[in-house]
Amino acid sequence: MAKIALFGANGNIGQRILREALDRGHQVTAVVRDPAKVTVTHPALTVVTGDVLDPASVAKAAEGQDVVVSAVGGGDGPGHIATIKPAAEALVAGVRTLGDAAPRVIAVGGAGSLRTPDGKQVWDGEGIPEFLLQIMHAHGDALDFYRTVSDVRWTNISPAGLIEAGERTGTYRTALDDLVVDAEGKSRISMEDYAVALVDEIEKPQHVGERFTVAD
Repeated sequence: MAKIALFGANGNIGQRILREALDRGHQVTAVVRDPAKVTVTHPALTVVTGDVLDPASVAKAAEGQDVVVSAVGGGDGPGHIATIKPAAEALVAGVRTLGDAAPRVIAVGGAGSLRTPDGKQVWDGEGIPEFLLQIMHAHGDALDFYRTVSDVRWTNISPAGLIEAGERTGTYRTALDDLVVDAEGKSRISMEDYAVALVDEIEKPQHVGERFTVAD
């Protein structure tokens, strides 16, 4: 059983991570701005108020935990720019203050910086709307920051090119920086299977200090 502090527990992906972790017997502290919005109840769930952009708040939530998971988003493009990299910086700064007792940091990433089969990156594709490019680059900037960090154990998990609500199959494929595609060249994963992969990484660490990606 792991002790997990989860930021962004109310989000689409965060809700799946919360449920997956609880179903697998882990103890979860959901760190949210408004505890009243957390409707899940479970004997192993604690809900507290916190701010992922405040290192002191992060440190308080992280103390005594095994892992801090960030599933925060930003809504639209400008919201992601204002949230994703600053959250990464605050998470690392907060956890860093705990020294040898610091938990791991696992962050939900983006697919934009992944390499496509033609050697480019996803965000180099034609016809991508500006707001999506902003979201992709916000996650890319956060990943660039994580890659400068050597004194905090971090993992960044990029989803497939398409991630949406679906079914939990419990199976997925992984890669490091290359987009995982199927025989038709499509890249996708359900939020449910993404949550499976993230909790698997909590239970059996394989990617400390690096980014990896998952797809069906």
